[in-house]
Amino acid sequence: MPASKEKLDSSALSVKTLGVIAGGGALPLKLLHACDDLGIEPFIVAFDGQTDPALVQGYEHMWTRFGAIGKIIKTLKSHDVRDLVMIGKMRRPSMAELKPDLKAAELIAKLGFGALGDNDFLGVIRKFLEAEGFEIHGVHKFATDLLAPSGVIGKHKPGKADWADINRGLEVSLGMGHLDVGQSVIVQEGIVLGVEAIEGTDALMKRCGDLMRGGRKAVLVKTCKPQQDRDFDLPTIGPETIENAAHSGLGGVVIHAGHSLVYDLDGVVQTANKHKLYVVGVDPSEDQV
Repeated sequence: MPASKEKLDSSALSVKTLGVIAGGGALPLKLLHACDDLGIEPFIVAFDGQTDPALVQGYEHMWTRFGAIGKIIKTLKSHDVRDLVMIGKMRRPSMAELKPDLKAAELIAKLGFGALGDNDFLGVIRKFLEAEGFEIHGVHKFATDLLAPSGVIGKHKPGKADWADINRGLEVSLGMGHLDVGQSVIVQEGIVLGVEAIEGTDALMKRCGDLMRGGRKAVLVKTCKPQQDRDFDLPTIGPETIENAAHSGLGGVVIHAGHSLVYDLDGVVQTANKHKLYVVGVDPSEDQV
């Protein structure tokens, strides 16, 4: 669906050139398509071993490593980039992999590298980039159709008994979020089968597939951390998430409406319908069924 300027956040309306700090996955491409629709020129910062090489085809870009922060900042400024979006899956590097330049060393001194959770880690990065004169945006400010809708997505709905697991999952997921641990939890008949840590949602589902028992199928619940910066790392699902949920034996997927991202909503609906899974967007602040 083409992006609409009428729906754009006011902070995004004046952007002419957008720096795209691109990790892996499908979301960076969604942002580039939105930029094309809106007449915004993207400049891509691509990372060796993480960004899909096909992503940069036809766009101005640079290839680099995480530790070359000085080079990244200098290159962005030389291309008159002042607005940035960090988007896509990015594996947090170890110190041995980082090979920091002077700017990266300055950032590490502020971070206490490795001592912070993901949310604190991203918060320090944001302040560091803002101090360098950049403005940080969330991808949803440009690709406005990515935010998860509220309610049932597809043909199938959770039953009354499923809501007990959903509510349990919301409670646990938000509790983990307060601790800056993870975003996802899998619950079956009131039992927490697994919680997400560094491995990610797909690996969590695969791991929990062997733990499931007979009876009511389990549910994946994925929420935004209560303290999370909405411009960074929002919970995300796509058709592959639903395929993996089905292959792992789950009965449904619940996401945080308005505070998570769905790429390829039509594909999510089709995949959920095919596998007879329910997908629901909920607001954890409201009472559920």
